[in-house]
Amino acid sequence: MHKLNQTFLFIYSFVLSIAFSVTLIILFRNLNSTKKSFTEIEAQQIKIVEPDGTLRMIISNSKELPGVIVHGKETEKVDRPQAGMLFYNDEGSENGGLIFSGAKNDSGQVVSSGGSLSFDRYEGNQEVQLIGVNDKDNNFAGLMISESHPIQKTDPPRIWLGRNEDGSSEIALMDSLGRKRLIFKVLENGKSSIGFLDQFGKTLNSIAPTQNN
Repeated sequence: MHKLNQTFLFIYSFVLSIAFSVTLIILFRNLNSTKKSFTEIEAQQIKIVEPDGTLRMIISNSKELPGVIVHGKETEKVDRPQAGMLFYNDEGSENGGLIFSGAKNDSGQVVSSGGSLSFDRYEGNQEVQLIGVNDKDNNFAGLMISESHPIQKTDPPRIWLGRNEDGSSEIALMDSLGRKRLIFKVLENGKSSIGFLDQFGKTLNSIAPTQNN
């Protein structure tokens, strides 16, 4: 009987050791797996990085959205009350983003509504921006193309294509200082015109459509 008990204990220990080893192997493989599958992820901020750790994108709520990041380090604090995504170039420096918001105050007024998708010049500010705002203070939407000068620290707008506060649709071409010089416009009532402006914003000439009888 004593010998039988020893044999049973040996077999039991052997089987338990194998089961324990298999469990460790499975657990180790799962921990080192490069692919995870989730039905749902809830997070306040998600960072996308390259294999070497270089930052390429941040998806964040309004509280965790960082300031300006250059070469992977935050160099400037900026007010960003919206949620969205920030894009980073191959060097981990910000080069655009997507932000959006929408809220009413206690009086029922829309105080924040709209979004912006922008792309920056290398080591400069935004050159292309698709923007739409519709709240109690602003009401416009369109495409803005700017000329970013990293050295001069100026970013004059060069082209605006969109809908203005007054309900008109407009294509405006600006000079290198951001001054409107040529405007194609259609008013809310349907009247259209082409205007030529000087450097002070004064209309030099305006062309309106003619109707043949």
